[in-house]
Amino acid sequence: MRRKLKSPLPQRHGLDPVRLRTPADTPDGPRWATMRDHLVERLPRVDPARIDAMLREERIVDRSGPIAPDAPFVPEEFLWFHRDLPDEAPVPFEIGIVHRDDDLVVVDKPHFLATIPRGSHILETALVRLRLELDLPALSPAHRLDRPTAGLLMFVVHRERRGAYQTLFRDRRVRKTYEAVARHDPALTLPRTVESRIVKERGIIRAYEEPGPVNAVTHVELMAHRDGLARYRLTPETGRTHQLRVHMNRLGVPILGDDFYPELTEKPLDDFRRPLQLLASELEFRDPFSGTMRRFTTRLELRAWTSYEQWASQHHASPGTRTEGRT
Repeated sequence: MRRKLKSPLPQRHGLDPVRLRTPADTPDGPRWATMRDHLVERLPRVDPARIDAMLREERIVDRSGPIAPDAPFVPEEFLWFHRDLPDEAPVPFEIGIVHRDDDLVVVDKPHFLATIPRGSHILETALVRLRLELDLPALSPAHRLDRPTAGLLMFVVHRERRGAYQTLFRDRRVRKTYEAVARHDPALTLPRTVESRIVKERGIIRAYEEPGPVNAVTHVELMAHRDGLARYRLTPETGRTHQLRVHMNRLGVPILGDDFYPELTEKPLDDFRRPLQLLASELEFRDPFSGTMRRFTTRLELRAWTSYEQWASQHHASPGTRTEGRT
């Protein structure tokens, strides 16, 4: 396997630069006279004036260095640059370190913090924050959690070991356990296994169920109930987008704080009230290098269970209650 071409640009704010490869020539020759012309077509969301400014400021480079504003188009060449950062609402919650060794960093991700840079969430993501706070520029996620979900998230320290840990999650060799708080329904028979076909279309914010072969399986157990609320243990066998939220809604007990199911509710990105009461509580797997079983447990609890009134009236308090935990 060929090694990935090393970027001539360093990370900025914990972010790697964007890398583009120009296309090969067509039989009639190149479609663009200059690299600038190609970038204007390649990056339609970027104002051409901004591309011109980046070229003047020598912020776009190839393997030989900065490219000139009038540099001729070169086929099958690599270009690197850093994107402009969007304005982001700071997420005012800390990331808790649950475990750290030479290979892994396991954290408690707070609600409202995305796992990796995407769209309007770049610096305010778990990956970028941890790269900067821990001075680990090669840190990468072994898996992901939705932005609204809190709890255990595992990162790999060294790039050469990333694939082995990511494969554990891809091949479903990690036992993942979640907790959720929702309405208690005495008529709901538990434990039970929920099976359905879940579809998530690109560009559509919500997933939905449809007839067809089962692709989503969740085991649901009742842990405790009081005052009309219940605490549930959710163990997914599969990892479809929004699976746990969709399956709890299907049972008639949607998770508290869910802005997607049963109804889509628009909420500003800086509104941190009433977080989704879903928590990734345990990870267990056999380490691909040492062969030992590893188990990590969250140090967070769901606020609606420990104090429903505090969760319901919450403004900018931390969405999880930190408790003693173990790894």
